[in-house]
Parts: sequence; C-alpha cells; structure tokens
Amino acid sequence: MSRDSKKMNLDLDRIVFIGRTYSEYLNMFDLQESELEGRVILDCPAGACSFTAEGSTRGYDIMAADIAYQFGPDELELKGIQDLQHAKARLEEAREEYIWDYYGTVEGHQKYREEALAHSSNHRRQFPEKYSYVEFPKLPFGDQSVDLTLSAHFLFMYADRLSEQFHKESLLELMRITREEIRIFPLVDLSSRRYEALNKLIELAESKGWAAEERKTDYCFQKGADHYLKLTNQA
Repeated sequence: MSRDSKKMNLDLDRIVFIGRTYSEYLNMFDLQESELEGRVILDCPAGACSFTAEGSTRGYDIMAADIAYQFGPDELELKGIQDLQHAKARLEEAREEYIWDYYGTVEGHQKYREEALAHSSNHRRQFPEKYSYVEFPKLPFGDQSVDLTLSAHFLFMYADRLSEQFHKESLLELMRITREEIRIFPLVDLSSRRYEALNKLIELAESKGWAAEERKTDYCFQKGADHYLKLTNQA
C-alpha cells in the first residue's frame, strides 16, 4: 500500500491491510521457482502478502516494502483481521463480480487471506529487517540493487486516486532500483478497465531501454484482471 502524498494522509483506519500468499504470487506473476533462485527480489508494495515470509523460508532472498510498515506488526495484524471480515461481507454481496475458479467459494478465498496475514505478521516479528517502510514514488533503495521487483494491486488499479504523473514517477523509480526485471499485476483498475495511460508508460519504459510485454496469467479473480506487465532491462 502506498499513496499520492499530496492527496492522502497515512492513517491506519484508511489502510486496507489484506494480502496474498506465496502460491498466489507464483500464479499471478506466472513465476517458476527457478526464476527466484540466486536473485534479490523485492515485493513492493507488499502489504499483508506472505510472499516474502514463505519465500524466505524456502531459501530465496526476498524483501518486502510498504507504506503500512510505519505501523507495527501487532497493530497491522489486528487491522488485517478487521479488514478481512469487511471484505468477506462485501464478497458475499458481490459474488457475480468475481471469477471463482481459483478459490471456489468466499470461504475458500477467506482462507488464503487469513493464511497470508498470519504468515506475514509472524515473519515480520521475527525478521523485521526484511520489511521496509517506503512511500511511492520515492524508494530508499540503491540503483540496480534488486534483480526482480514484483508489484501487485497498486499501480494501475487505483487510477481514480493516483495521477498519471505519479504512475510515471513510480515506474521510473522501479526501473532505477531494478537490475533485471519488473512485473506488475494487474493491468486494470477497480472497475476492470485497462489503465488508460498504460501505453504511455510502456513507451516510457522502452525509451529507457526496457522491453515490455503484456502477458496473460492463468490466475484471475477480479473479472478482466488476468494480465501482467513484464519489463526486462535490455542494458
């Protein structure tokens, strides 16, 4: 979770602290575990996702970053539990807006969310150095300090709240800190419309020496959210 600092104030009540699991990340980003080996990986913004926690236990070099990490793990876990209850109620009312092939039922979806929150919270307590407080569009990491950056459910998705300039600055920052590859999921906003300035951002990336591909993934929950952007540094 991150923000346009000119428009939003960091307030725990305004943060929705919900995350995805390691297995969901592999599916969302069409990742093979062999692609994680020997690489420094950043999940940003990571929220309550347990990709860092579960991946680290498998021996991969993964770190998480998010604006929410200004708050402690206990506070955020409690907030996450509350958010999961609200999210479950909303899903019950809007089942037809989602595709249930992956989760099966609302309860099945809830189980994934609960597992992600528990794993990420416990791991952050044990390994706080793996979790960095950051604010887009500026990130506190060195140039090309990360091999692979994964960014889910933030850029493009909140097009109604985050300006095109904010997206441009955020993408430039991700390219600055990433040595090899960036993957961003999904390519649609909350209304399942393709982000209208996506082509401009792809052109920007290509002008900086990055190859861009829109790739389909087998994972789909929100209708229309079944593609990710893969950027590969050609330098």
